Amino acid sequence: MSVTIYHNPRRNKSRQTLALLEARGLKPRVVEYLKTPPDKAELKRLLTLLGMTPRQLLRANEARAAGLDKPGLSDDQLIAGMVENPITIERPIVVKGARAALGRPPEAVLKIL
Repeated sequence: MSVTIYHNPRRNKSRQTLALLEARGLKPRVVEYLKTPPDKAELKRLLTLLGMTPRQLLRANEARAAGLDKPGLSDDQLIAGMVENPITIERPIVVKGARAALGRPPEAVLKIL
């Protein structure tokens, strides 16, 4: 079964998570989500797999800068904002089959492998 990592190579936790996967002999499909952001459907799928709400997957500082920190925003509005501003998405996200985990800390992804 294939493994995918939504990755930002400039961020330490993302690099550590990728290294952890590779150390386990996995060759994940790497999606640099800032270059190739998930669309609305893919982001909704990731949220479902993670069991998270859009607000839970937001990076606080980046969300504030993008205006996505307002309490009255709906999930659909947050998702649209995250698609427009992928830097606001917490990462890395690792997907294997019908399971996903946020690599914060990197070892958290081990539960889905």
